[in-house]
Amino acid sequence: QVQLVESGGGLVQPGGSLRLSCTASGSIFSRSAMGWYRQAPGKQREWVATISSGSRVTYADSVKGRFTISRDNAKNTVYLQMNSLKPEDTAVYYCRADFASALGTRNYWGQGTQVTVSS
Repeated sequence: QVQLVESGGGLVQPGGSLRLSCTASGSIFSRSAMGWYRQAPGKQREWVATISSGSRVTYADSVKGRFTISRDNAKNTVYLQMNSLKPEDTAVYYCRADFASALGTRNYWGQGTQVTVSS
């Protein structure tokens, strides 16, 4: 069974930076596409960024140029480097793994980590 654990959230001033980490258990990490999502109070969860098993990356327009997603397969970890943070980036950030096999595609979610951008 796959487990995902996020870390690195906290309180930061506008214009500051944070790096989030998500570490996965098991042996499926290197074969999975990994993504970051976020959910602000009173809003629906939204997609932020994705990195494929081949390290191809895509970003939501709201974070493109400010956030960078990367992965280290040797550490079973995906990162989200967040620069030039804005108050509207405040949300709980979730890690997601998409694993495709002969049995179909499985989706796994982490527990989330809080990011607060405020002066």
